[in-house]
Amino acid sequence: MLHHIELWVPDLARATESWGWLLTALGCEPYQNWPEGRSWRRGETYVVVEESAAMRSGVRHDRMRPGLNHLAFHVPDRATVDALTKDAPAHGWTLLFPARHPHAGGPDHYAAYLENEDGFEVELVAQEG
Repeated sequence: MLHHIELWVPDLARATESWGWLLTALGCEPYQNWPEGRSWRRGETYVVVEESAAMRSGVRHDRMRPGLNHLAFHVPDRATVDALTKDAPAHGWTLLFPARHPHAGGPDHYAAYLENEDGFEVELVAQEG
């Protein structure tokens, strides 16, 4: 159902590091590469990060304002959530809600909530119970 997601970012190099690491770890492959942007694809769906000249306001995404709050991704299991959470800081991601991790979404929900340096949040949800 989803064709692609395009995220406008304030710093392409920083976005390429954080999003590139995460999307590759989630099984995506590099798809497109041009001076202002990059994309990664899995199946028919792809994610674009672009430092667009048309972006006229803001230097950081604010998930608490109207627009995108976060993207949630399936991961195979709890071990993958744990491994990605451990590696995330080296790639510009910070764990949100650390006192409630990995059950910040409730006792039956095993996930990591991560935020990158540009303010984008992702939720990595274990598929197994």
